[in-house]
Amino acid sequence: MSTRSLNRVTLIGNLTRDPELKYTPQGTAVGTFSIATNREWTDSSGQKQEGVEFHRIVAWGKLGEICSQLLIKGQKAFVEGRLQTRAWKTQDGTDRQVTEVIIDEMIALNTPKGSAESYEPSTIRTEPQPEQVSPAEEVFTAEDKGTDDKATDEIPF
Repeated sequence: MSTRSLNRVTLIGNLTRDPELKYTPQGTAVGTFSIATNREWTDSSGQKQEGVEFHRIVAWGKLGEICSQLLIKGQKAFVEGRLQTRAWKTQDGTDRQVTEVIIDEMIALNTPKGSAESYEPSTIRTEPQPEQVSPAEEVFTAEDKGTDDKATDEIPF
């Protein structure tokens, strides 16, 4: 008997660093970056409190390449995807675990403060990706892969 479930994450926040683009040994692009989300609440004594959460974002394939081209630290972005938790052992035998948001949609919402460039929001969607090789495994940077400038000409906007 099958039970329906839903694993969906929607975030709007600011990038805490520029996206990093790497490639798996098979040549699949993997873009990673972090988004900070803030919240405010009033505690039991009536004092305003603030909190921040940091989310690790992973974008596979063309979406990862586009994120690395469009997004920069400080920019506000909308991302949507699913939660995935990975576990592995380090070389020294320590168990590690990380929970990531694997995105399939991204909207760049603004430019960071101090940027003089004009900007129009863009929505980027991709088809859901099959299970991918973990980004924790060895990957190669765009420079190692020898990417060319023609790839940026293929962006539809």
